[in-house]
Amino acid sequence: MPTSTSAPVRIALFGHVSATPAALTKALGDQGISIVTDTEDIAQVDCAIFAINPNTGISPESIAIWESLDDYLMPRLIVVTGLTGNDGDFDDAVMLANRVFEKCVTPYLVLHDDAGTPCALISLADLKITNYQDGSSMEIESADEHKTLVSEFRDEYLIAIDQMGPDAFAAGLLFPAIPLDFKTGLGIKEVNSYITQL
Repeated sequence: MPTSTSAPVRIALFGHVSATPAALTKALGDQGISIVTDTEDIAQVDCAIFAINPNTGISPESIAIWESLDDYLMPRLIVVTGLTGNDGDFDDAVMLANRVFEKCVTPYLVLHDDAGTPCALISLADLKITNYQDGSSMEIESADEHKTLVSEFRDEYLIAIDQMGPDAFAAGLLFPAIPLDFKTGLGIKEVNSYITQL
C-alpha cells in the first residue's frame, strides 16, 4: 500500500506488553518514525509492525489482527524484542511467527559477542555485518566463517526475494522479521530501511 511521497507513512504497532511496544514506539520516534495510536480505521494505515518477544509468545489478539490485515494486503514487519537475557532467541521467534502469522523472511541474522549478547547483524542480501557494540553502528565485511555459517539461510532468503520480487514488502506480500535490541540500537536502522520503501 505505497503512499505519496508528500504524505507521512502511517504505521500501527501491535504486540503484547512483554514485547515492549511502548519502548519500540519511542525508539522509532527517535528516528522520526511516527506510530499512529488510533487504529479504528485500519484501512487508513500504511504499515503494521508486530512486536513479539520470544520468551512469551504471540498473543491471540495479535494473531487476529494479523489475519484481519490479509484483506488489505498491508505491509507488515515483525520486530523481535527481548533478545538479551531470559534466553530470548531470534530463531525461536521466527519459527513461532511462521507458525501463527505467515511465512516470514529474515533479511538479517543476529551475531552474538562472547557473553552471548546480541552485538551485530549480518545482512543476508550482501553479507555485510553491522556491528552495534559501543553504542554506534559500524558496517564491516564478513569473514569467510560468517559466510559459511549463514549460507543456507542466505540461499533461502534470496530465493524468497527472487520469487516475490523486489517490491514484495511494499505490496504486502513479503513479511520481514527484524531482531531489535533497545540498548544497542541493533535493528532500528534496519526497520527504518523497510519503512522508507513505502
